[in-house]
Amino acid sequence: MTKWRTVGLLALAELLAMSVWFSASAVVPQLTSEWGLTGGQQSWLTMSVQVGFVTGALLSAVLNLADRLPAQRLFAVSAVLAAGANAAIPLLNVGPNAALALRFLTGVALAGVYPPGMKLAASWCKEDRGLGIGLLVGALTLGSGVPHLLNALGSQGMPPWRGVLLITSIQCLAAGLIAVVAIRPGPFLGKAPPFDWRFAGRAFADRPTRLANFGYLGHMWELYAMWAWVPLFLLASYERAGWRPESARLAGFGVLAAGAAGCVLAGLLADRLGRTRITVWSLAVSGACALGAGFLFGRPLPLTILCLAWGFAVVADSAQFSAAISELADPRYVGTALTLQTSLGFLLTLFTIRMIPPLVDRIGWEWAFAVLALGPVFGIVSMLRLRRLPEAERMAGGRR
Repeated sequence: MTKWRTVGLLALAELLAMSVWFSASAVVPQLTSEWGLTGGQQSWLTMSVQVGFVTGALLSAVLNLADRLPAQRLFAVSAVLAAGANAAIPLLNVGPNAALALRFLTGVALAGVYPPGMKLAASWCKEDRGLGIGLLVGALTLGSGVPHLLNALGSQGMPPWRGVLLITSIQCLAAGLIAVVAIRPGPFLGKAPPFDWRFAGRAFADRPTRLANFGYLGHMWELYAMWAWVPLFLLASYERAGWRPESARLAGFGVLAAGAAGCVLAGLLADRLGRTRITVWSLAVSGACALGAGFLFGRPLPLTILCLAWGFAVVADSAQFSAAISELADPRYVGTALTLQTSLGFLLTLFTIRMIPPLVDRIGWEWAFAVLALGPVFGIVSMLRLRRLPEAERMAGGRR
């Protein structure tokens, strides 16, 4: 099986599986109308997935599951479980409380999809690892936007929400089938290590990996809050200007989809110019967009252009933090190190996702996103410090 065919199938499976992540978030207006959701419940439709992912990822890291089990089988089983939990919401016709519990279980299952997927990509790539993992994260990004596309292509007004959840669940099930039938690990896969629950802590104690993780945390401070609320921000802006909501939903999908291109381009450049350089550039652009977005509220055209640029940059660096960890960590425990990294990042997103609605209520959409720029500043400082360490030579073939 050829390298890029396998990486391509892996990226396709990741795209299909991760479409369930924002499936409920994309239909918040419909669910609010039907269930009478409060602002806090709206936030928890996304946050419950994050909590579930963090719970699953921490358990996986402590038990070294991503390194001790065949990654493609863990991916497949987890995708099937995520599909079942997500589909249960419309099929069982549950209410908001049960829906939050099922979204939590969806997140737990997705912890067995994303980090093992990155490990599999890394097992096929060495000199071009930034591109390989970039393709995977780009697919994840595009998959995260699929629910917004399905919502935009629905009927006029308020499209039925059940169809969005069912279609994304079917896609996630297909991802599991692809993983079990067509995906195998590559030649750079390390041997299965002995169980060591302490490695999760040691992976974060090492200074180079700690700084790479700090850069990732700065990135995650911004990313999921932006993904969760910018589509609704665009909808509110379009409505204020009297523009069609269907156009706003398409713009919301476009913002997330632009990130897929950003991941691939950043992967190509990082393998040639260095991981720290590309992450710093990406963080600087996305932080500037976070500061500027509010000034264009109510002006749909320039706001959409800025948000497309923001969507491109906000996730472009994501794969490079993971590639850096795969190069800096103990090769035997790469899966555990990646799982720990993602669990800490998604834990942080719980705070930033939840803080946006109160900020909107207090200071309006015009200023709410500015606080997200704090993350890129922290990430830039961390990656510049990593760049000065001799261990940084292990990244991107010595290109830091």
